[in-house]
Amino acid sequence: MGRFHPDVEPHHREIDLDEYDEAYIVGDVHGCPEPLDRLLSTLDVTDDDLVVFVGDLVRKGPDSAAVVERVRESPNMFSVRGNNEEKLLRGEKSLDGLSDDDLAWIESLPVAITVGENLVVHGGVDPREPLSEHTIDDLQNTRSLAPGGSYDPPYWYEEYAGPPRVFFGHTVLEEPVISQWAIGLDTGCVYGGTLSAYDLRTETITSVPALRGGVNRSDEKIVDVAKLG
Repeated sequence: MGRFHPDVEPHHREIDLDEYDEAYIVGDVHGCPEPLDRLLSTLDVTDDDLVVFVGDLVRKGPDSAAVVERVRESPNMFSVRGNNEEKLLRGEKSLDGLSDDDLAWIESLPVAITVGENLVVHGGVDPREPLSEHTIDDLQNTRSLAPGGSYDPPYWYEEYAGPPRVFFGHTVLEEPVISQWAIGLDTGCVYGGTLSAYDLRTETITSVPALRGGVNRSDEKIVDVAKLG
Protein backbone atom coordinates (compact mmCIF):
# COMPACT_ATOMS: atom_id res chain seq x y z
CA MET A 1 0.00 0.00 0.00
CA GLY A 2 3.02 2.32 -0.20
CA ARG A 3 4.85 4.58 2.24
CA PHE A 4 3.43 6.02 5.43
CA HIS A 5 1.77 9.40 5.81
CA PRO A 6 4.30 12.12 6.74
CA ASP A 7 2.63 12.48 10.15
CA VAL A 8 2.93 8.73 10.75
CA GLU A 9 6.46 8.07 9.49
CA PRO A 10 8.20 9.53 12.60
CA HIS A 11 6.00 7.18 14.67
CA HIS A 12 6.82 4.04 12.71
CA ARG A 13 9.24 1.42 14.03
CA GLU A 14 10.88 -1.46 12.18
CA ILE A 15 11.86 -4.62 14.04
CA ASP A 16 14.20 -7.25 12.60
CA LEU A 17 12.48 -10.60 13.09
CA ASP A 18 15.75 -12.47 12.62
CA GLU A 19 17.11 -11.04 15.87
CA TYR A 20 14.68 -13.14 17.93
CA ASP A 21 14.04 -16.82 18.49
CA GLU A 22 10.25 -16.84 18.81
CA ALA A 23 7.93 -13.96 17.94
CA TYR A 24 4.40 -13.19 19.11
CA ILE A 25 1.77 -10.52 18.47
CA VAL A 26 -0.56 -10.00 21.45
CA GLY A 27 -4.07 -8.51 21.57
CA ASP A 28 -5.49 -5.68 23.69
CA VAL A 29 -4.50 -6.11 27.36
CA HIS A 30 -6.52 -3.16 28.75
CA GLY A 31 -4.91 -3.07 32.18
CA CYS A 32 -5.21 -6.79 32.95
CA PRO A 33 -1.76 -7.90 34.19
CA GLU A 34 -2.81 -11.32 35.51
CA PRO A 35 -3.95 -12.81 32.18
CA LEU A 36 -0.94 -11.19 30.51
CA ASP A 37 1.45 -12.94 32.89
CA ARG A 38 -0.41 -16.21 32.36
CA LEU A 39 -0.23 -15.84 28.59
CA LEU A 40 3.50 -15.09 28.64
CA SER A 41 4.05 -18.06 30.95
CA THR A 42 1.97 -20.35 28.71
CA LEU A 43 4.05 -19.27 25.72
CA ASP A 44 7.25 -19.70 27.78
CA VAL A 45 8.52 -16.33 26.58
CA THR A 46 12.22 -15.69 27.25
CA ASP A 47 14.39 -12.61 26.78
CA ASP A 48 15.39 -14.01 23.38
CA ASP A 49 11.78 -13.89 22.13
CA LEU A 50 9.89 -10.95 20.62
CA VAL A 51 6.52 -9.78 21.92
CA VAL A 52 4.64 -7.02 20.09
CA PHE A 53 1.33 -5.64 21.38
CA VAL A 54 -1.42 -4.15 19.21
CA GLY A 55 -1.99 -1.28 21.64
CA ASP A 56 -4.54 -0.46 24.34
CA LEU A 57 -2.29 -1.72 27.11
CA VAL A 58 -4.21 0.60 29.41
CA ARG A 59 -7.66 1.57 30.73
CA LYS A 60 -10.78 -0.35 31.77
CA GLY A 61 -8.90 -3.15 33.58
CA PRO A 62 -7.80 -3.31 37.24
CA ASP A 63 -4.12 -2.31 36.99
CA SER A 64 -2.91 -0.42 33.94
CA ALA A 65 0.25 0.71 35.75
CA ALA A 66 1.36 -2.91 36.25
CA VAL A 67 0.88 -3.66 32.55
CA VAL A 68 2.84 -0.56 31.53
CA GLU A 69 5.63 -1.51 33.94
CA ARG A 70 5.76 -5.08 32.60
CA VAL A 71 6.10 -4.00 28.98
CA ARG A 72 8.20 -0.90 29.58
CA GLU A 73 10.84 -2.80 31.56
CA SER A 74 11.14 -5.66 29.03
CA PRO A 75 13.60 -4.85 26.21
CA ASN A 76 12.10 -7.60 24.05
CA MET A 77 8.54 -6.21 24.31
CA PHE A 78 7.13 -3.45 22.09
CA SER A 79 3.70 -1.91 21.56
CA VAL A 80 1.96 0.43 19.21
CA ARG A 81 0.00 3.31 20.69
CA GLY A 82 -3.70 2.56 20.75
CA ASN A 83 -6.65 4.92 20.94
CA ASN A 84 -6.82 4.47 24.71
CA GLU A 85 -3.19 5.54 25.12
CA GLU A 86 -4.01 8.51 22.89
CA LYS A 87 -6.93 9.49 25.15
CA LEU A 88 -4.53 9.72 28.09
CA LEU A 89 -2.08 11.87 26.14
CA ARG A 90 -4.87 14.20 24.99
CA GLY A 91 -6.19 14.58 28.52
CA GLU A 92 -9.54 13.06 27.57
CA LYS A 93 -9.07 10.30 30.16
CA SER A 94 -6.90 9.94 33.26
CA LEU A 95 -5.51 7.00 35.23
CA ASP A 96 -4.26 6.70 38.78
CA GLY A 97 -0.90 5.04 39.27
CA LEU A 98 0.83 6.19 36.09
CA SER A 99 3.93 8.32 36.64
CA ASP A 100 5.16 11.14 34.44
CA ASP A 101 7.80 8.73 33.17
CA ASP A 102 5.07 6.22 32.29
CA LEU A 103 3.19 8.86 30.31
CA ALA A 104 6.39 9.93 28.56
CA TRP A 105 7.00 6.29 27.60
CA ILE A 106 3.44 5.97 26.29
CA GLU A 107 3.95 9.13 24.24
CA SER A 108 7.11 7.60 22.76
CA LEU A 109 5.28 4.53 21.46
CA PRO A 110 5.00 4.20 17.67
CA VAL A 111 1.62 4.02 15.97
CA ALA A 112 2.86 1.45 13.45
CA ILE A 113 5.40 -1.35 13.78
CA THR A 114 6.78 -3.36 10.89
CA VAL A 115 7.93 -6.87 11.83
CA GLY A 116 9.31 -8.70 8.82
CA GLU A 117 6.58 -8.55 6.18
CA ASN A 118 3.91 -7.73 8.76
CA LEU A 119 2.41 -4.41 9.86
CA VAL A 120 1.09 -3.98 13.41
CA VAL A 121 -1.37 -1.15 14.08
CA HIS A 122 -4.10 -0.69 16.66
CA GLY A 123 -7.23 -0.07 14.61
CA GLY A 124 -6.62 -1.03 11.01
CA VAL A 125 -6.31 0.31 7.49
CA ASP A 126 -8.93 1.47 5.04
CA PRO A 127 -8.58 -0.61 1.83
CA ARG A 128 -10.13 2.24 -0.15
CA GLU A 129 -7.13 4.49 0.55
CA PRO A 130 -3.37 4.03 0.10
CA LEU A 131 -1.37 3.58 3.27
CA SER A 132 0.37 6.87 2.56
CA GLU A 133 -2.95 8.66 3.15
CA HIS A 134 -3.60 7.11 6.56
CA THR A 135 -3.23 9.49 9.52
CA ILE A 136 -2.38 8.50 13.08
CA ASP A 137 -6.10 8.67 13.90
CA ASP A 138 -6.89 6.36 10.97
CA LEU A 139 -4.42 3.71 12.08
CA GLN A 140 -5.69 3.86 15.65
CA ASN A 141 -9.43 3.91 15.00
CA THR A 142 -10.36 2.32 11.65
CA ARG A 143 -13.00 -0.35 12.09
CA SER A 144 -16.20 -0.19 10.02
CA LEU A 145 -16.42 0.86 6.38
CA ALA A 146 -20.13 1.66 6.74
CA PRO A 147 -21.00 5.38 6.84
CA GLY A 148 -21.08 6.40 10.49
CA GLY A 149 -21.08 2.80 11.68
CA SER A 150 -18.50 1.96 14.34
CA TYR A 151 -19.78 -1.62 14.72
CA ASP A 152 -21.71 -1.96 11.46
CA PRO A 153 -20.37 -4.26 8.73
CA PRO A 154 -18.56 -4.35 6.46
CA TYR A 155 -15.42 -4.10 8.55
CA TRP A 156 -12.17 -3.01 6.95
CA TYR A 157 -10.55 -6.44 7.27
CA GLU A 158 -13.36 -8.05 5.27
CA GLU A 159 -12.40 -5.94 2.25
CA TYR A 160 -8.64 -5.60 2.71
CA ALA A 161 -6.53 -7.61 0.23
CA GLY A 162 -2.97 -6.63 1.24
CA PRO A 163 -0.04 -6.51 1.21
CA PRO A 164 1.18 -6.06 3.88
CA ARG A 165 -0.45 -8.46 6.28
CA VAL A 166 -1.92 -6.33 9.06
CA PHE A 167 -2.21 -7.31 12.73
CA PHE A 168 -4.75 -5.28 14.70
CA GLY A 169 -6.81 -4.91 17.87
CA HIS A 170 -9.46 -2.30 18.72
CA THR A 171 -12.42 -4.32 17.35
CA VAL A 172 -13.64 -6.69 20.07
CA LEU A 173 -14.03 -10.19 18.63
CA GLU A 174 -15.62 -13.41 19.88
CA GLU A 175 -12.56 -15.17 18.44
CA PRO A 176 -9.52 -14.02 16.45
CA VAL A 177 -9.90 -12.93 12.84
CA ILE A 178 -7.50 -14.95 10.70
CA SER A 179 -7.32 -14.29 6.98
CA GLN A 180 -4.55 -14.09 4.42
CA TRP A 181 -3.99 -10.38 4.95
CA ALA A 182 -5.51 -9.49 8.35
CA ILE A 183 -5.14 -10.95 11.85
CA GLY A 184 -7.43 -9.53 14.57
CA LEU A 185 -6.44 -10.25 18.16
CA ASP A 186 -8.72 -8.26 20.50
CA THR A 187 -10.69 -11.13 22.01
CA GLY A 188 -12.14 -9.05 24.84
CA CYS A 189 -9.87 -9.88 27.76
CA VAL A 190 -11.16 -6.96 29.85
CA TYR A 191 -14.77 -7.92 29.05
CA GLY A 192 -14.40 -11.44 30.42
CA GLY A 193 -13.20 -12.98 27.14
CA THR A 194 -9.65 -14.11 26.44
CA LEU A 195 -6.20 -12.66 25.81
CA SER A 196 -4.78 -13.93 22.52
CA ALA A 197 -1.35 -14.15 20.92
CA TYR A 198 -0.33 -15.05 17.37
CA ASP A 199 2.90 -17.02 16.90
CA LEU A 200 4.66 -15.62 13.83
CA ARG A 201 6.85 -18.73 13.52
CA THR A 202 4.16 -21.42 13.68
CA GLU A 203 1.22 -19.22 12.57
CA THR A 204 -0.92 -20.45 15.45
CA ILE A 205 -3.06 -18.71 18.09
CA THR A 206 -2.74 -19.17 21.85
CA SER A 207 -5.45 -17.74 24.11
CA VAL A 208 -5.90 -17.69 27.89
CA PRO A 209 -9.20 -16.98 29.66
CA ALA A 210 -9.61 -13.75 31.58
CA LEU A 211 -10.83 -15.64 34.67
CA ARG A 212 -12.84 -12.63 35.85
CA GLY A 213 -16.29 -11.24 35.20
CA GLY A 214 -14.98 -8.39 33.13
CA VAL A 215 -16.29 -4.94 32.32
CA ASN A 216 -19.81 -4.90 30.90
CA ARG A 217 -20.10 -4.50 27.14
CA SER A 218 -23.14 -4.80 24.90
CA ASP A 219 -23.34 -7.78 22.53
CA GLU A 220 -23.67 -5.32 19.63
CA LYS A 221 -20.08 -4.23 20.29
CA ILE A 222 -18.54 -7.71 20.18
CA VAL A 223 -18.13 -9.08 16.67
CA ASP A 224 -19.12 -12.70 16.08
CA VAL A 225 -16.57 -13.62 13.43
CA ALA A 226 -18.49 -16.76 12.45
CA LYS A 227 -21.39 -14.64 11.21
CA LEU A 228 -19.30 -12.47 8.91
CA GLY A 229 -18.95 -12.92 5.19
